[in-house]
This record gives sequence, C-alpha cells and structure tokens, in this order.
Amino acid sequence: MSREGRLALRRHIGYVIQEGGLFPHLRVRDNLALLPRHLNWSGQRIDARAHELLELMQLPQDALKRYPGELSGGQRQRVAVMRALMTDPPALLMDEPLGALDPLVRFELQQRLRELFSVLAKTVIVVTHDLAEAAYLAPRLILMQAGHVVQDGSARDLAQHPASDFVRSFVAAYRSAAHTLDA
Repeated sequence: MSREGRLALRRHIGYVIQEGGLFPHLRVRDNLALLPRHLNWSGQRIDARAHELLELMQLPQDALKRYPGELSGGQRQRVAVMRALMTDPPALLMDEPLGALDPLVRFELQQRLRELFSVLAKTVIVVTHDLAEAAYLAPRLILMQAGHVVQDGSARDLAQHPASDFVRSFVAAYRSAAHTLDA
C-alpha cells in the first residue's frame, strides 16, 4: 500500500491507546484539534465539534481550557475518546483503553463506552485482556493467540464451547480470578 493509501486509511480510523496518548503541553482543545487542523478545518468547526463531544462524553465545558495533567485519569480517557471521534471516522480502534484506570473509574467508563457504542453506529474494535470487560462491551468476541484467531463468538460460546485448550484455559483463568473475589 502506498504512503498516500495508508494516510487515507488512517484518517478513517480513530484510535485510543491505554494511557490516552494526549500531549501534556497542549490544552484539551488543542489536543482535539490536531487532525482537524491538518485537514484544514476552521476554528469554528473545530470548536463546534469539540462542544458536541464534550456533551457526548459528559465533560464540563471548561475542560477544553485545561491541560491533561489537570484532569483525572477518567477524564483524560474521555478526552482521548473525544480526540478519536473528532473527525467522525467510520471505525474506532481502542487498545486497552481502560487498563490504566482504577476499578471505580474503569467501571464508570465501561458503562459510558457501552452506551456510546450503541449510539455511534461505528465499527469499534476494543483490544483487552479482560474477558468480563470484553463481554460487557461487545456481543462478539475474538480470542487470539500468537496473532491468530482461535475462536470467534459470544462470551457464552467461549465459555460453553471452547474451540481449543487455549480458549478453555483462558476462560478458566478468568473464572479463577473471579472466584477468588467471591471467596
């Protein structure tokens, strides 16, 4: 694929990484405006989209004036999601987007993301090692091992009809961790 082809493809995918990937020296508004400015959006269009996303992600209006370091971890992840959605790409790739958050913030953002996914009408790929999180966020799970798909189906399919010993072990490891909490 040519460089231009890769750039065109990249512009159709928003992404969120584990730590958010926000530039600490830029205010939230400037973090959100990076790609739109590159695409020659007007300041007015950038501001209008930023305010739409603030409402969607349930952040206060003054968040746009803050630096990432002035936000909580959950707020930073919400801003990272906003940046991924800024140009309204048809697809989102989220790589361990909640992995670095404390359990209460993670729980709250899982709920918000689930609501968001149902409203967005986009292809969303969430990479996570947390089976419960994956099952909560998506009706379809794809379990991979060494870069290969080993099973594709619902969480129930993986648990009740494991396609391999690896799938069985993966599900059992999660059950063991959950059982420990019950004890």
